[in-house]
Amino acid sequence: MAYFKEIVTKAVIGKGKRVTTSTHTIKPNNKPDTVLGCWIINHSFNGKSVNNDVYVDGKYDVNVWYSYDADSKTDVCSDTFTYSDRMNVPITTNTNLTSSKEIIVNSLSDPNVVDVSINGTDITFTVRKELGVEIIGDTKMRVNVSDDFDDYQEIYEDDINDDVLKDIDESINEDYIKEENTNQE
Repeated sequence: MAYFKEIVTKAVIGKGKRVTTSTHTIKPNNKPDTVLGCWIINHSFNGKSVNNDVYVDGKYDVNVWYSYDADSKTDVCSDTFTYSDRMNVPITTNTNLTSSKEIIVNSLSDPNVVDVSINGTDITFTVRKELGVEIIGDTKMRVNVSDDFDDYQEIYEDDINDDVLKDIDESINEDYIKEENTNQE
């Protein structure tokens, strides 16, 4: 006779991703003539739930290499920028986000500078990043359970043959390690 049981387990109950661009301005110590390079390092982030919405808070350091004094000297200016992105994460079950839910954030595309320009004494740049979010929570699975072991008895008898197991046991050389050590000396 077959019947169903419900199993409570952890599973991905919501998943989403978002591409964002943001524009920042940095003020170098000298009036820039040319931007020679702009890169992002030390990207860190975490997810949190606020009023049943998912937010990713993060920060990264931006380094801008530029020339000044009629392109005769160079310098690097650095600054740390923070962000808080609201993520659209559809949840597969009718549930609220609570502290018991785990929010996993992945950087699908690391932040990189897609545009940079000089505006007087400031350097303006645009950063693009792609983040993915998974929400882990409790869910239920229904499993068909059979309490009639006779249906499976034939399968187990076919898979396990006592004669084969006996032959294997008899062919084991219990002194193998001792013999190998003796041969190596």
